Amino acid sequence: MQPFGCILALVDMKRDVFQAIADPTRRAIIALIAMQAMTPNALAQHFDSTRQAVSKHLRILTECEIVTQEQKGREIYYRLEIDKMKEIDEWLEQYRKIWEARYEQLGEVLEVMKKQKPARK
Repeated sequence: MQPFGCILALVDMKRDVFQAIADPTRRAIIALIAMQAMTPNALAQHFDSTRQAVSKHLRILTECEIVTQEQKGREIYYRLEIDKMKEIDEWLEQYRKIWEARYEQLGEVLEVMKKQKPARK
């Protein structure tokens, strides 16, 4: 086995959608372009960071396939890929069902406890 095999495997790994939403700035970018496609310059105006920093976030979002680029004249517009956002929602749905079932169980336990509580005088 090569000593650097694991490191090289990590470098070659494709980013996943959860890396895209891990950063608050990237989540804010997603929220902005959910309404309309935007250029990096237009996005940078919403942040207290450089255009280069915003471009780095856009590159990660592109690698994660959350956004796509569209060339219009000299400008590049970034738009949201809804199908990738659905992937996040589908993953969360399994946990949403578990949480809802637990809340229902808690409600049932509280009702039983309320009925068992002796009346005060």
